[in-house]
Amino acid sequence: MFLLEEFKDRAKRNPKAIVFPEGEDERILKAAVKAVREGIAFPYLLGDKDKIALKAKDLNLSLDGVKIKDPKVECKNEKYINFYHTLRKDSFFSPKMAEALLRKPLNFGALMVRCGDAAGMIAGAANPTSSVLKSSMLIIGLQKGIKIPSSFFIMVTKKTEVGEKGTLVFADAAVNPDPTSEELVDIALTTANNVKKLLGWQPRVAFLSFSTKKRASHPLVDKVIRAAELARQRAPYLLIDGDLQADAALIPEVAKRKVKESKVAGRANILIFPNLDAANIAYKLVQYLADATSYGPILQGFNLPVNDLSRGAKVEDILGLTAITVVRAQEDKNYENTGN
Repeated sequence: MFLLEEFKDRAKRNPKAIVFPEGEDERILKAAVKAVREGIAFPYLLGDKDKIALKAKDLNLSLDGVKIKDPKVECKNEKYINFYHTLRKDSFFSPKMAEALLRKPLNFGALMVRCGDAAGMIAGAANPTSSVLKSSMLIIGLQKGIKIPSSFFIMVTKKTEVGEKGTLVFADAAVNPDPTSEELVDIALTTANNVKKLLGWQPRVAFLSFSTKKRASHPLVDKVIRAAELARQRAPYLLIDGDLQADAALIPEVAKRKVKESKVAGRANILIFPNLDAANIAYKLVQYLADATSYGPILQGFNLPVNDLSRGAKVEDILGLTAITVVRAQEDKNYENTGN
């Protein structure tokens, strides 16, 4: 909980506007009200104003400080239509097309972020990750040089001797099923950059495999070895190693036996998994068997902050991700350039 409180404290220093496309969801409504009460964010809820007001009344919640926009009404707003037109820059654009697209809350929320009305978007309580990604890629877009969006989890364990006093970052445990070597590099470098800004760590990046230092010969190992080599070429300033087995990446005694010289082996704080199977299984096992606390998935690679919720997310999960999204926006120069 200490890490979450730290994010909340940082968010309170400079709260930002955060848009929630699923504003009619009871959990979102409660989290938005708490965000205002705690001074973490200025929430925008998207949805039917009457339905949201009635639900708030039934829950005995005050909507003071919470702004509501109805995409079915706001989609006709010339400001948003014209801004969307400047994004598309194609001959097939028409106001009717824009209206139809912006009636969808995920698209409207993404446009609010892109045009600077909000610093970030949080969705996924009632929509699959694929829908959140689709709207974000269409309207917010990917950062220059990044070919794929990805995600990471912050894992807070009780094993204080690993990572950063027990805290580790797992990537990518939510988005890319079977990334290529080149895509693993994108995932690793984007994660390292975000971890440095968000957590203040010196990244020590381990590309994980079932092999350590080419001891096994297999195409799956080759993929990881190539990814580590490419990552070192693209970011020679980062501490990167691979292929490494999980124990060699985390435990100094094992690293000494398996790896000759490495500034990462036995000390890794960022673990890059070879595919979604490995990453997703690992984070859930650590979460439930080791009683670890997880924060995420935290989406990355987009021009501006977007985050995805589990559809089983609780109010406190949403509030925590709100604080993280605000902190990311505080660090985001793209957002600062919008004048908000």
